[in-house]
Amino acid sequence: MKKVVSIFFFLGLTIMAFPQDSYALASSSKLTIEGTSTVQSWTVTANQMIGILTLQDEIPVEINFEVSVSNILSARGATMDKKMHAALKKDEHPKITFELNRVQDMSALVGILTVAGKKKNVEINAEILRKDGNIKIKGEENIALEDFGIKPPTAMFGQIVVGDTVVVKFELIFDSF
Repeated sequence: MKKVVSIFFFLGLTIMAFPQDSYALASSSKLTIEGTSTVQSWTVTANQMIGILTLQDEIPVEINFEVSVSNILSARGATMDKKMHAALKKDEHPKITFELNRVQDMSALVGILTVAGKKKNVEINAEILRKDGNIKIKGEENIALEDFGIKPPTAMFGQIVVGDTVVVKFELIFDSF
């Protein structure tokens, strides 16, 4: 019985020694995807995102982040949105997700990015700032569509082709809860 009590006491001290703070993604967060085509460049905006961040000793130890594919929209209208949603396999895989494995040198997020149902280990360069009780993660990352099994969309009978690399720009703000 003494051993069981000792184990619970040790576990309690361990939990108390490593306090964790939790944060939720704020609505003021921004994520855009920029790309090119044979005609012109384009930008789409993620309009629905959710996320949780956990800090331990001032370092993110957990980030779970989701983007709703159906709410990634362009200013160009429904035709572009429909082609983009089809390329991202919206019906089969309605979410793009990122799960943090670790933070490297407080300048890179290492984790699993899932796009169109395909998981890939990634290292995303980012600036992590703590200010006014919030955590801000800001950066941009080039992503090759083919790495996620995505065939670049086309239009006008193949005359317009989207470039294979897109740039994801993000400014994610996490508020304490």
